[in-house]
Amino acid sequence: MSTSKVTYLGNLRTENEHLKSKNTYITDAPTDNNGKGEAFSPTDTVATGLANCMITVMGIKARDLNVNMDGTTAMVTKTMAANPRRISKIEIVLDFPAGIDEKSRKILENTGNTCPVIQSLHPDIEKVIDYNWG
Repeated sequence: MSTSKVTYLGNLRTENEHLKSKNTYITDAPTDNNGKGEAFSPTDTVATGLANCMITVMGIKARDLNVNMDGTTAMVTKTMAANPRRISKIEIVLDFPAGIDEKSRKILENTGNTCPVIQSLHPDIEKVIDYNWG
């Protein structure tokens, strides 16, 4: 069974539907590539997907450790390169709530650093991950 359906809406915009939940979002081409930049670009979704994946698997591990990481945020910065146009670097700054012990921090960092998306990204993409613990 398919995961999602992508429909081209014209003007460099797509609508993306998650088939199981029916949730949707749009993407636009970025302003530096002929687009309006009114929504996530496709490469923005890749970079943001890394942060989504890291926080999700860390949340699973935190639940197993009985650690509360509610309110954790990730700021994502994507850098593009040319020839060929591609993502060259993804920087993520994770901010966690106070009160997570040192042992749990190490476990959560290892979990985030080995998430499925980070394992799937091309090794030439530089990944800079900073963990800020409350």
